[in-house]
Amino acid sequence: MTGNRRVNRSVHGLRAVAGQCVLVSCLLLPCGVTFAQGNASAAPSKPAATAAQQPGKLGKESIPVLFLSDIHFEPFWDPGKAPQLAAAPASQWKKTLAAPPSVDREQRFAALRQSCHTRGEDTSYALFASSLQAAHIHAAGAKFVTVSGDLIAHAFPCKFDALFPHAAAGDYRAFVQKTLAFVLDELESALPGVPVYAALGNNDSDCGDYQLDAHSEFLAESGKEFTRNFPAPEKQGALETFAAGGYYSVPLPAPVGNARLLVLNDLFMSSKYTTCAGKNDSSGADAQLAWLQQQLTDARLNKEKIWVMGHIPPGVDLHGTVTKMRDVCGGQKPEMFLSSEKMADEIADFSDVVALGIFAHTHMDEARLLKADDSGDSFKLGKNVPAKSVAVKMIASISPIDGNAPSFTVARVDPSSAALVDYRVFTATNQTGVDAEWKEEYDYAQTYGEADFSALSVEKLISGFQADPSAQTEASRAYIRYFIAGKASPLLGLVWPQYVCSQQNHSAQGYKLCVCGEAR
Repeated sequence: MTGNRRVNRSVHGLRAVAGQCVLVSCLLLPCGVTFAQGNASAAPSKPAATAAQQPGKLGKESIPVLFLSDIHFEPFWDPGKAPQLAAAPASQWKKTLAAPPSVDREQRFAALRQSCHTRGEDTSYALFASSLQAAHIHAAGAKFVTVSGDLIAHAFPCKFDALFPHAAAGDYRAFVQKTLAFVLDELESALPGVPVYAALGNNDSDCGDYQLDAHSEFLAESGKEFTRNFPAPEKQGALETFAAGGYYSVPLPAPVGNARLLVLNDLFMSSKYTTCAGKNDSSGADAQLAWLQQQLTDARLNKEKIWVMGHIPPGVDLHGTVTKMRDVCGGQKPEMFLSSEKMADEIADFSDVVALGIFAHTHMDEARLLKADDSGDSFKLGKNVPAKSVAVKMIASISPIDGNAPSFTVARVDPSSAALVDYRVFTATNQTGVDAEWKEEYDYAQTYGEADFSALSVEKLISGFQADPSAQTEASRAYIRYFIAGKASPLLGLVWPQYVCSQQNHSAQGYKLCVCGEAR
Protein backbone atom coordinates (compact mmCIF):
# COMPACT_ATOMS: atom_id res chain seq x y z
CA MET A 1 0.00 0.00 0.00
CA THR A 2 3.01 2.32 -0.20
CA GLY A 3 1.95 3.72 -3.56
CA ASN A 4 -1.55 4.14 -2.17
CA ARG A 5 -0.28 6.30 0.71
CA ARG A 6 1.75 8.39 -1.74
CA VAL A 7 -1.36 9.07 -3.78
CA ASN A 8 -3.21 9.95 -0.58
CA ARG A 9 -0.53 12.45 0.46
CA SER A 10 -0.65 13.94 -3.02
CA VAL A 11 -4.39 14.44 -2.69
CA HIS A 12 -3.94 16.45 0.50
CA GLY A 13 -1.36 18.53 -1.34
CA LEU A 14 -3.69 19.01 -4.30
CA ARG A 15 -5.81 21.61 -2.51
CA ALA A 16 -2.69 23.62 -1.79
CA VAL A 17 -1.80 23.78 -5.48
CA ALA A 18 -5.35 23.94 -6.85
CA GLY A 19 -5.41 27.72 -6.85
CA GLN A 20 -2.15 27.74 -8.77
CA CYS A 21 -3.56 25.20 -11.20
CA VAL A 22 -6.60 27.37 -11.80
CA LEU A 23 -4.52 30.50 -12.34
CA VAL A 24 -1.98 28.90 -14.64
CA SER A 25 -4.71 27.00 -16.46
CA CYS A 26 -6.62 30.21 -17.16
CA LEU A 27 -3.47 31.90 -18.42
CA LEU A 28 -2.16 29.11 -20.62
CA LEU A 29 -5.23 27.08 -21.50
CA PRO A 30 -8.13 29.54 -21.19
CA CYS A 31 -11.01 27.22 -22.06
CA GLY A 32 -9.80 24.50 -19.88
CA VAL A 33 -7.98 21.94 -21.82
CA THR A 34 -6.07 19.65 -19.57
CA PHE A 35 -2.48 19.57 -18.40
CA ALA A 36 1.09 18.86 -19.42
CA GLN A 37 4.50 19.33 -17.84
CA GLY A 38 7.32 21.57 -18.96
CA ASN A 39 10.32 19.97 -17.27
CA ALA A 40 10.19 17.21 -19.83
CA SER A 41 10.63 19.55 -22.79
CA ALA A 42 13.53 17.50 -24.07
CA ALA A 43 12.16 14.37 -25.68
CA PRO A 44 13.09 11.24 -23.71
CA SER A 45 15.34 8.74 -25.40
CA LYS A 46 13.58 5.96 -27.24
CA PRO A 47 14.11 2.26 -26.49
CA ALA A 48 15.04 -0.14 -29.23
CA ALA A 49 12.29 -0.93 -31.73
CA THR A 50 9.87 -3.64 -30.68
CA ALA A 51 8.46 -6.45 -32.78
CA ALA A 52 5.91 -4.01 -34.17
CA GLN A 53 8.68 -2.14 -36.05
CA GLN A 54 11.17 -4.89 -36.86
CA PRO A 55 11.18 -6.23 -40.44
CA GLY A 56 9.39 -9.52 -40.86
CA LYS A 57 7.39 -9.12 -37.66
CA LEU A 58 3.78 -8.01 -37.14
CA GLY A 59 4.56 -4.41 -38.14
CA LYS A 60 5.31 -5.51 -41.70
CA GLU A 61 1.99 -7.31 -41.97
CA SER A 62 -0.05 -4.51 -40.41
CA ILE A 63 -1.92 -1.87 -42.39
CA PRO A 64 -1.88 1.93 -42.01
CA VAL A 65 -4.94 3.82 -40.75
CA LEU A 66 -5.34 7.59 -40.29
CA PHE A 67 -6.84 8.96 -37.06
CA LEU A 68 -8.06 12.58 -37.06
CA SER A 69 -10.07 14.58 -34.59
CA ASP A 70 -11.24 18.03 -33.54
CA ILE A 71 -10.60 19.62 -36.91
CA HIS A 72 -12.80 22.59 -35.95
CA PHE A 73 -12.72 24.03 -39.46
CA GLU A 74 -13.17 27.83 -39.44
CA PRO A 75 -15.06 29.11 -42.52
CA PHE A 76 -15.27 32.57 -40.93
CA TRP A 77 -11.46 33.04 -40.85
CA ASP A 78 -11.96 35.60 -43.62
CA PRO A 79 -15.29 37.25 -42.72
CA GLY A 80 -15.40 39.03 -46.08
CA LYS A 81 -15.78 35.69 -47.86
CA ALA A 82 -18.69 34.49 -45.70
CA PRO A 83 -21.44 35.81 -48.05
CA GLN A 84 -19.85 33.97 -50.99
CA LEU A 85 -19.73 30.75 -48.99
CA ALA A 86 -23.33 31.10 -47.89
CA ALA A 87 -24.44 31.57 -51.50
CA ALA A 88 -22.42 28.67 -52.96
CA PRO A 89 -22.68 24.88 -52.61
CA ALA A 90 -19.94 23.17 -50.61
CA SER A 91 -18.42 21.83 -53.83
CA GLN A 92 -17.48 25.41 -54.79
CA TRP A 93 -16.08 26.53 -51.44
CA LYS A 94 -12.49 25.59 -52.15
CA LYS A 95 -12.10 28.21 -54.90
CA THR A 96 -13.35 30.96 -52.59
CA LEU A 97 -11.33 29.87 -49.58
CA ALA A 98 -8.11 29.47 -51.57
CA ALA A 99 -8.39 32.97 -53.07
CA PRO A 100 -6.27 35.83 -51.60
CA PRO A 101 -7.64 37.10 -48.28
CA SER A 102 -9.71 40.24 -47.96
CA VAL A 103 -7.78 43.46 -47.28
CA ASP A 104 -9.36 43.86 -43.83
CA ARG A 105 -9.37 40.15 -42.92
CA GLU A 106 -7.27 40.38 -39.77
CA GLN A 107 -9.17 43.30 -38.28
CA ARG A 108 -12.59 41.83 -39.01
CA PHE A 109 -11.70 38.37 -37.73
CA ALA A 110 -10.14 39.81 -34.58
CA ALA A 111 -13.34 41.78 -33.95
CA LEU A 112 -15.44 38.67 -34.61
CA ARG A 113 -13.42 36.63 -32.14
CA GLN A 114 -13.66 39.35 -29.53
CA SER A 115 -17.42 39.72 -29.88
CA CYS A 116 -17.87 35.94 -29.58
CA HIS A 117 -15.36 35.60 -26.71
CA THR A 118 -13.34 32.87 -28.41
CA ARG A 119 -9.93 31.74 -27.25
CA GLY A 120 -7.20 31.31 -29.82
CA GLU A 121 -7.93 30.39 -33.43
CA ASP A 122 -9.35 27.24 -34.94
CA THR A 123 -8.36 25.62 -38.24
CA SER A 124 -8.13 27.99 -41.19
CA TYR A 125 -8.33 26.78 -44.76
CA ALA A 126 -4.53 27.06 -45.07
CA LEU A 127 -4.01 24.86 -42.00
CA PHE A 128 -6.62 22.34 -43.11
CA ALA A 129 -5.05 22.10 -46.57
CA SER A 130 -1.60 21.70 -45.01
CA SER A 131 -2.80 18.92 -42.70
CA LEU A 132 -4.42 17.05 -45.58
CA GLN A 133 -1.32 17.35 -47.73
CA ALA A 134 0.77 16.00 -44.84
CA ALA A 135 -1.69 13.17 -44.23
CA HIS A 136 -1.53 12.27 -47.92
CA ILE A 137 2.24 11.84 -47.51
CA HIS A 138 2.61 10.35 -44.03
CA ALA A 139 -0.53 8.18 -44.17
CA ALA A 140 0.11 6.93 -47.70
CA GLY A 141 -1.64 3.63 -48.24
CA ALA A 142 -4.11 4.16 -45.39
CA LYS A 143 -7.00 1.73 -45.65
CA PHE A 144 -9.48 3.99 -43.89
CA VAL A 145 -9.77 7.24 -41.93
CA THR A 146 -11.54 7.91 -38.65
CA VAL A 147 -12.61 11.40 -37.55
CA SER A 148 -13.72 11.37 -33.93
CA GLY A 149 -15.88 14.48 -33.96
CA ASP A 150 -15.97 18.27 -33.88
CA LEU A 151 -15.59 19.06 -37.56
CA ILE A 152 -16.71 22.70 -37.25
CA ALA A 153 -15.25 25.65 -35.33
CA HIS A 154 -16.03 26.81 -31.82
CA ALA A 155 -18.65 29.55 -31.24
CA PHE A 156 -20.16 28.80 -34.65
CA PRO A 157 -23.65 30.19 -33.89
CA CYS A 158 -22.29 33.47 -32.53
CA LYS A 159 -20.02 34.04 -35.52
CA PHE A 160 -22.79 33.23 -37.99
CA ASP A 161 -25.27 35.56 -36.26
CA ALA A 162 -22.69 38.37 -36.21
CA LEU A 163 -22.01 38.05 -39.94
CA PHE A 164 -25.59 37.30 -40.99
CA PRO A 165 -27.82 39.35 -38.67
CA HIS A 166 -30.77 39.12 -41.06
CA ALA A 167 -30.53 35.42 -41.89
CA ALA A 168 -33.75 33.59 -42.60
CA ALA A 169 -34.96 30.56 -40.69
CA GLY A 170 -33.00 27.52 -41.79
CA ASP A 171 -30.00 29.50 -43.09
CA TYR A 172 -27.85 28.55 -40.11
CA ARG A 173 -28.59 24.84 -40.49
CA ALA A 174 -27.77 25.04 -44.20
CA PHE A 175 -24.43 26.73 -43.47
CA VAL A 176 -23.50 24.13 -40.85
CA GLN A 177 -24.37 21.29 -43.20
CA LYS A 178 -22.33 22.82 -46.01
CA THR A 179 -19.36 23.19 -43.67
CA LEU A 180 -19.60 19.54 -42.66
CA ALA A 181 -19.91 18.52 -46.32
CA PHE A 182 -16.87 20.61 -47.26
CA VAL A 183 -14.71 19.02 -44.56
CA LEU A 184 -15.73 15.53 -45.64
CA ASP A 185 -15.24 16.41 -49.33
CA GLU A 186 -11.69 17.62 -48.67
CA LEU A 187 -10.82 14.54 -46.63
CA GLU A 188 -12.00 12.24 -49.40
CA SER A 189 -10.18 14.29 -52.05
CA ALA A 190 -6.90 14.14 -50.11
CA LEU A 191 -7.08 10.34 -49.84
CA PRO A 192 -8.94 9.20 -52.97
CA GLY A 193 -10.86 5.98 -52.61
CA VAL A 194 -10.13 5.69 -48.88
CA PRO A 195 -13.26 5.30 -46.70
CA VAL A 196 -13.80 8.11 -44.18
CA TYR A 197 -15.79 7.36 -41.04
CA ALA A 198 -16.71 10.42 -38.97
CA ALA A 199 -18.53 11.00 -35.71
CA LEU A 200 -20.43 14.10 -34.66
CA GLY A 201 -18.97 16.20 -31.85
CA ASN A 202 -20.58 18.59 -29.40
CA ASN A 203 -20.00 21.53 -31.80
CA ASP A 204 -21.47 19.71 -34.82
CA SER A 205 -25.05 20.85 -34.38
CA ASP A 206 -27.63 23.06 -36.04
CA CYS A 207 -28.64 24.80 -32.81
CA GLY A 208 -25.66 25.22 -30.50
CA ASP A 209 -22.80 23.69 -28.53
CA TYR A 210 -23.94 20.58 -26.63
CA GLN A 211 -27.44 21.03 -28.08
CA LEU A 212 -29.17 18.75 -30.56
CA ASP A 213 -32.57 17.23 -31.27
CA ALA A 214 -32.97 13.54 -32.00
CA HIS A 215 -34.96 12.60 -35.12
CA SER A 216 -34.28 16.04 -36.58
CA GLU A 217 -34.03 17.28 -40.15
CA PHE A 218 -30.41 18.20 -39.43
CA LEU A 219 -29.52 14.60 -38.56
CA ALA A 220 -31.40 13.19 -41.54
CA GLU A 221 -29.68 15.52 -44.01
CA SER A 222 -26.23 15.24 -42.40
CA GLY A 223 -26.50 11.45 -42.44
CA LYS A 224 -26.60 11.54 -46.23
CA GLU A 225 -23.16 13.20 -46.25
CA PHE A 226 -21.59 11.02 -43.57
CA THR A 227 -22.73 7.75 -45.17
CA ARG A 228 -22.60 8.65 -48.87
CA ASN A 229 -19.82 6.20 -49.74
CA PHE A 230 -20.89 3.33 -47.51
CA PRO A 231 -21.39 -0.16 -48.97
CA ALA A 232 -24.89 -0.50 -50.37
CA PRO A 233 -25.94 -3.33 -48.00
CA GLU A 234 -25.02 -1.17 -44.99
CA LYS A 235 -26.06 2.27 -46.15
CA GLN A 236 -29.81 2.17 -45.48
CA GLY A 237 -29.40 0.99 -41.91
CA ALA A 238 -26.73 3.63 -41.25
CA LEU A 239 -28.99 6.33 -42.69
CA GLU A 240 -31.83 5.29 -40.41
CA THR A 241 -29.79 5.30 -37.19
CA PHE A 242 -28.04 8.54 -38.16
CA ALA A 243 -31.40 10.21 -38.71
CA ALA A 244 -32.54 8.94 -35.32
CA GLY A 245 -29.51 10.02 -33.30
CA GLY A 246 -26.37 10.51 -35.36
CA TYR A 247 -24.90 7.04 -34.78
CA TYR A 248 -24.25 4.12 -37.12
CA SER A 249 -22.54 0.78 -37.74
CA VAL A 250 -20.30 -0.07 -40.69
CA PRO A 251 -17.93 -2.97 -41.43
CA LEU A 252 -14.25 -2.11 -41.45
CA PRO A 253 -12.94 -2.41 -45.01
CA ALA A 254 -10.68 -5.10 -46.40
CA PRO A 255 -8.16 -6.38 -45.61
CA VAL A 256 -9.54 -6.16 -42.06
CA GLY A 257 -11.63 -9.28 -41.64
CA ASN A 258 -14.89 -9.74 -39.74
CA ALA A 259 -14.65 -6.45 -37.88
CA ARG A 260 -17.07 -3.57 -37.49
CA LEU A 261 -16.95 0.09 -36.45
CA LEU A 262 -19.69 1.42 -34.18
CA VAL A 263 -19.82 5.21 -34.31
CA LEU A 264 -21.64 6.82 -31.39
CA ASN A 265 -23.08 10.29 -31.01
CA ASP A 266 -22.38 10.54 -27.31
CA LEU A 267 -23.40 14.20 -27.20
CA PHE A 268 -26.75 12.79 -26.04
CA MET A 269 -24.92 11.21 -23.08
CA SER A 270 -22.97 14.34 -22.14
CA SER A 271 -23.48 15.88 -18.72
CA LYS A 272 -23.97 19.22 -20.56
CA TYR A 273 -26.48 18.02 -23.16
CA THR A 274 -29.82 19.72 -23.78
CA THR A 275 -32.27 19.74 -26.64
CA CYS A 276 -32.30 22.72 -29.00
CA ALA A 277 -34.99 24.17 -26.74
CA GLY A 278 -32.66 23.90 -23.74
CA LYS A 279 -34.49 21.00 -22.07
CA ASN A 280 -33.08 17.85 -20.51
CA ASP A 281 -34.06 14.71 -22.38
CA SER A 282 -32.55 11.25 -21.88
CA SER A 283 -34.53 9.51 -24.63
CA GLY A 284 -31.80 9.98 -27.25
CA ALA A 285 -29.17 8.48 -24.96
CA ASP A 286 -31.43 5.60 -23.91
CA ALA A 287 -32.20 4.62 -27.50
CA GLN A 288 -28.56 4.75 -28.47
CA LEU A 289 -27.43 2.64 -25.50
CA ALA A 290 -30.05 0.01 -26.36
CA TRP A 291 -28.75 0.00 -29.94
CA LEU A 292 -25.15 -0.31 -28.71
CA GLN A 293 -25.99 -3.29 -26.53
CA GLN A 294 -27.75 -5.03 -29.43
CA GLN A 295 -24.85 -4.36 -31.80
CA LEU A 296 -22.33 -5.77 -29.31
CA THR A 297 -24.52 -8.79 -28.60
CA ASP A 298 -24.83 -9.51 -32.33
CA ALA A 299 -21.07 -9.10 -32.76
CA ARG A 300 -20.41 -11.62 -30.01
CA LEU A 301 -22.71 -14.14 -31.70
CA ASN A 302 -21.09 -13.49 -35.09
CA LYS A 303 -17.57 -13.56 -33.60
CA GLU A 304 -16.92 -10.07 -34.94
CA LYS A 305 -14.34 -7.69 -33.54
CA ILE A 306 -15.61 -4.19 -32.78
CA TRP A 307 -14.13 -0.71 -32.70
CA VAL A 308 -16.23 1.84 -30.83
CA MET A 309 -15.75 5.51 -31.72
CA GLY A 310 -17.30 8.58 -30.16
CA HIS A 311 -16.30 12.16 -29.46
CA ILE A 312 -16.70 12.79 -25.73
CA PRO A 313 -14.78 10.25 -23.65
CA PRO A 314 -16.35 8.45 -20.71
CA GLY A 315 -14.87 9.04 -17.28
CA VAL A 316 -13.60 11.86 -15.12
CA ASP A 317 -13.06 15.36 -16.46
CA LEU A 318 -9.94 16.03 -14.38
CA HIS A 319 -9.52 19.59 -15.57
CA GLY A 320 -13.04 20.47 -14.45
CA THR A 321 -12.52 18.60 -11.18
CA VAL A 322 -9.34 20.50 -10.35
CA THR A 323 -10.33 23.96 -11.53
CA LYS A 324 -13.64 23.75 -9.65
CA MET A 325 -11.67 22.58 -6.59
CA ARG A 326 -13.85 19.51 -6.08
CA ASP A 327 -13.01 17.96 -2.69
CA VAL A 328 -13.45 14.38 -3.87
CA CYS A 329 -12.07 12.84 -0.69
CA GLY A 330 -14.38 15.11 1.31
CA GLY A 331 -17.46 13.74 -0.43
CA GLN A 332 -17.83 15.93 -3.51
CA LYS A 333 -18.30 14.19 -6.84
CA PRO A 334 -15.66 14.73 -9.53
CA GLU A 335 -16.68 16.42 -12.76
CA MET A 336 -17.67 13.77 -15.30
CA PHE A 337 -17.69 13.99 -19.08
CA LEU A 338 -20.87 11.96 -19.43
CA SER A 339 -24.06 11.98 -17.40
CA SER A 340 -23.77 8.29 -16.52
CA GLU A 341 -21.33 5.38 -16.68
CA LYS A 342 -23.65 3.17 -18.72
CA MET A 343 -21.84 3.49 -22.04
CA ALA A 344 -18.42 2.71 -20.54
CA ASP A 345 -19.82 -0.20 -18.54
CA GLU A 346 -21.46 -1.62 -21.66
CA ILE A 347 -18.27 -1.43 -23.70
CA ALA A 348 -16.16 -2.96 -20.92
CA ASP A 349 -18.65 -5.80 -20.42
CA PHE A 350 -18.03 -6.75 -24.06
CA SER A 351 -14.24 -6.66 -23.79
CA ASP A 352 -14.10 -10.02 -25.55
CA VAL A 353 -15.65 -8.28 -28.55
CA VAL A 354 -14.37 -4.68 -28.43
CA ALA A 355 -10.80 -4.44 -29.73
CA LEU A 356 -10.45 -0.67 -29.38
CA GLY A 357 -12.18 2.50 -28.23
CA ILE A 358 -11.48 5.81 -29.99
CA PHE A 359 -12.48 9.13 -28.44
CA ALA A 360 -11.19 12.72 -28.39
CA HIS A 361 -12.70 16.06 -27.21
CA THR A 362 -9.86 17.15 -24.87
CA HIS A 363 -7.59 17.98 -27.86
CA MET A 364 -4.86 16.00 -26.05
CA ASP A 365 -2.99 12.81 -26.91
CA GLU A 366 -4.19 10.35 -24.27
CA ALA A 367 -4.57 6.69 -23.36
CA ARG A 368 -7.26 5.31 -21.08
CA LEU A 369 -8.67 1.98 -19.96
CA LEU A 370 -12.31 1.03 -19.50
CA LYS A 371 -12.66 -1.63 -16.82
CA ALA A 372 -15.76 -3.68 -16.13
CA ASP A 373 -14.80 -3.83 -12.45
CA ASP A 374 -14.57 -0.10 -11.83
CA SER A 375 -15.65 0.01 -8.18
CA GLY A 376 -12.08 0.35 -7.00
CA ASP A 377 -11.70 -3.33 -6.10
CA SER A 378 -8.97 -3.94 -8.69
CA PHE A 379 -7.04 -1.01 -7.24
CA LYS A 380 -7.65 -2.11 -3.66
CA LEU A 381 -6.78 -5.76 -4.27
CA GLY A 382 -3.76 -5.01 -6.43
CA LYS A 383 -4.85 -7.08 -9.41
CA ASN A 384 -2.52 -6.67 -12.36
CA VAL A 385 -5.13 -6.89 -15.10
CA PRO A 386 -8.90 -6.56 -14.75
CA ALA A 387 -10.95 -9.50 -15.95
CA LYS A 388 -12.63 -7.23 -18.50
CA SER A 389 -11.00 -4.11 -19.95
CA VAL A 390 -10.84 -2.17 -23.19
CA ALA A 391 -8.00 0.09 -24.34
CA VAL A 392 -9.04 3.60 -25.38
CA LYS A 393 -7.01 5.87 -27.64
CA MET A 394 -7.87 9.56 -27.44
CA ILE A 395 -6.85 11.50 -30.54
CA ALA A 396 -5.24 14.95 -30.39
CA SER A 397 -6.64 17.84 -32.41
CA ILE A 398 -5.91 19.44 -35.74
CA SER A 399 -7.20 22.70 -34.25
CA PRO A 400 -4.46 24.70 -32.48
CA ILE A 401 -6.96 26.76 -30.48
CA ASP A 402 -5.39 25.90 -27.13
CA GLY A 403 -1.84 26.73 -28.14
CA ASN A 404 -1.03 23.16 -29.12
CA ALA A 405 0.58 22.18 -32.39
CA PRO A 406 -1.87 20.77 -34.96
CA SER A 407 -1.49 17.00 -35.11
CA PHE A 408 -2.81 13.75 -36.54
CA THR A 409 -2.10 10.09 -35.82
CA VAL A 410 -1.05 7.35 -38.22
CA ALA A 411 -1.84 3.93 -36.77
CA ARG A 412 -0.84 0.40 -37.67
CA VAL A 413 -3.54 -2.25 -37.42
CA ASP A 414 -3.33 -6.04 -37.57
CA PRO A 415 -5.98 -6.89 -40.18
CA SER A 416 -6.51 -10.42 -38.88
CA SER A 417 -7.46 -9.35 -35.33
CA ALA A 418 -8.36 -5.64 -35.77
CA ALA A 419 -5.82 -4.94 -33.02
CA LEU A 420 -4.04 -1.59 -32.84
CA VAL A 421 -0.38 -2.53 -33.13
CA ASP A 422 1.33 0.86 -33.05
CA TYR A 423 0.81 4.52 -33.88
CA ARG A 424 2.85 7.61 -34.71
CA VAL A 425 1.84 11.18 -33.99
CA PHE A 426 2.73 13.92 -36.50
CA THR A 427 2.73 17.63 -35.64
CA ALA A 428 3.06 20.85 -37.64
CA THR A 429 5.91 23.29 -37.11
CA ASN A 430 3.49 26.22 -36.91
CA GLN A 431 -0.19 26.80 -36.15
CA THR A 432 -1.11 28.55 -39.39
CA GLY A 433 -0.26 25.83 -41.90
CA VAL A 434 1.60 28.37 -44.05
CA ASP A 435 4.94 26.81 -45.06
CA ALA A 436 4.47 24.34 -42.20
CA GLU A 437 6.41 21.10 -42.03
CA TRP A 438 4.81 18.04 -40.48
CA LYS A 439 7.19 15.85 -38.53
CA GLU A 440 6.88 12.73 -36.43
CA GLU A 441 6.67 13.69 -32.76
CA TYR A 442 6.84 10.19 -31.34
CA ASP A 443 6.20 6.52 -32.00
CA TYR A 444 4.15 4.69 -29.36
CA ALA A 445 5.91 1.31 -29.57
CA GLN A 446 9.41 2.78 -29.57
CA THR A 447 8.66 5.28 -26.80
CA TYR A 448 7.01 2.86 -24.38
CA GLY A 449 8.53 -0.45 -25.46
CA GLU A 450 5.12 -2.05 -26.00
CA ALA A 451 4.32 -4.46 -28.81
CA ASP A 452 0.73 -3.23 -29.21
CA PHE A 453 -1.95 -0.93 -27.85
CA SER A 454 -4.06 -3.66 -26.26
CA ALA A 455 -5.86 -3.61 -22.91
CA LEU A 456 -3.01 -5.66 -21.45
CA SER A 457 -0.34 -3.24 -22.69
CA VAL A 458 -2.25 -0.11 -21.63
CA GLU A 459 -2.89 -1.62 -18.19
CA LYS A 460 0.82 -2.32 -17.85
CA LEU A 461 1.66 1.22 -18.91
CA ILE A 462 -0.81 2.84 -16.51
CA SER A 463 0.30 0.57 -13.65
CA GLY A 464 3.81 1.88 -14.21
CA PHE A 465 2.51 5.44 -14.02
CA GLN A 466 0.65 4.65 -10.81
CA ALA A 467 3.81 3.29 -9.23
CA ASP A 468 5.57 6.55 -10.14
CA PRO A 469 3.55 9.32 -8.40
CA SER A 470 6.28 11.92 -8.86
CA ALA A 471 6.57 11.19 -12.61
CA GLN A 472 10.26 10.37 -12.66
CA THR A 473 10.40 7.34 -14.94
CA GLU A 474 11.16 7.65 -18.62
CA ALA A 475 7.66 6.43 -19.54
CA SER A 476 5.92 8.95 -17.27
CA ARG A 477 8.02 11.80 -18.55
CA ALA A 478 7.40 10.75 -22.14
CA TYR A 479 3.64 10.69 -21.60
CA ILE A 480 3.71 14.14 -20.03
CA ARG A 481 5.98 15.47 -22.76
CA TYR A 482 3.70 14.36 -25.58
CA PHE A 483 0.36 15.03 -23.86
CA ILE A 484 -0.06 18.45 -25.49
CA ALA A 485 1.22 18.22 -29.04
CA GLY A 486 4.23 20.45 -29.58
CA LYS A 487 3.81 22.36 -26.32
CA ALA A 488 5.25 22.09 -22.81
CA SER A 489 3.23 23.24 -19.80
CA PRO A 490 3.80 22.72 -16.04
CA LEU A 491 0.35 21.49 -15.08
CA LEU A 492 0.04 17.74 -15.57
CA GLY A 493 2.95 17.06 -13.21
CA LEU A 494 1.09 18.89 -10.43
CA VAL A 495 -1.78 16.39 -10.55
CA TRP A 496 -0.05 13.34 -11.99
CA PRO A 497 -1.42 10.76 -9.47
CA GLN A 498 -4.94 12.09 -9.92
CA TYR A 499 -4.59 12.03 -13.70
CA VAL A 500 -3.41 8.42 -13.62
CA CYS A 501 -6.44 7.50 -11.51
CA SER A 502 -8.66 9.07 -14.17
CA GLN A 503 -6.95 6.98 -16.85
CA GLN A 504 -8.10 3.69 -15.36
CA ASN A 505 -11.29 4.53 -13.44
CA HIS A 506 -14.22 5.73 -15.51
CA SER A 507 -16.68 5.83 -12.60
CA ALA A 508 -16.82 8.54 -9.96
CA GLN A 509 -16.62 5.92 -7.20
CA GLY A 510 -13.69 4.09 -8.75
CA TYR A 511 -11.83 7.37 -9.19
CA LYS A 512 -12.49 8.36 -5.58
CA LEU A 513 -11.23 5.04 -4.23
CA CYS A 514 -8.10 5.33 -6.35
CA VAL A 515 -7.36 8.94 -5.42
CA CYS A 516 -8.29 8.89 -1.75
CA GLY A 517 -6.89 5.46 -0.93
CA GLU A 518 -6.87 4.73 2.80
CA ALA A 519 -8.48 8.11 3.53
CA ARG A 520 -11.77 6.86 2.10
